[in-house]
Amino acid sequence: MGGGGLVSTVDDYLAFARMMLNYGKYGNVRILSRPSVEAMTTDQLTPQQKAAGLPGQWDSRGYGFGVGMDTKRAGVASSPGRFGWDGAFGTSWASDPKEEMTCILMTQHLGMGPPGAVGLYPDFWTLAYQAIDD
Repeated sequence: MGGGGLVSTVDDYLAFARMMLNYGKYGNVRILSRPSVEAMTTDQLTPQQKAAGLPGQWDSRGYGFGVGMDTKRAGVASSPGRFGWDGAFGTSWASDPKEEMTCILMTQHLGMGPPGAVGLYPDFWTLAYQAIDD
C-alpha cells in the first residue's frame, strides 16, 4: 500500500511519473499496458458519487484507479487530462500529457495545512505552469 509507508527516491518517483506519461512504457520497456494506464487516468467517479462529495469538491477534478485528474480547466495550474497525486506528507506529483510535462514536489510536512493543499501546492503548480514558454 503506497499510502501506508512507501519509501522511495526522487529518481524512482520520476521514473514512475515518466512511465505513466508515456502510457506504460519506460524507455523501451513496457511496464503497464496502454489500456491499463488509460483506465488509471480516466475519471471513474459516477455523477452520484460526485454529488455525495463536498460542495465544489469534484467540479473540475476526477479520480481514476489510484490517481486524481483534472477534468476541466479551473485556473492556470489546471489542465484537463493532467493526473497525479498530492500526498499528506508534503509530496505532490502530476503528469500532463498535453504539455508533455511531469513535476514533482517533495517536502517533509505532515498534514494538508501549509505547505500542503492550502499552502505550497497551489503556488508550486501555478509557478510550474507559468514557466511554460512556447
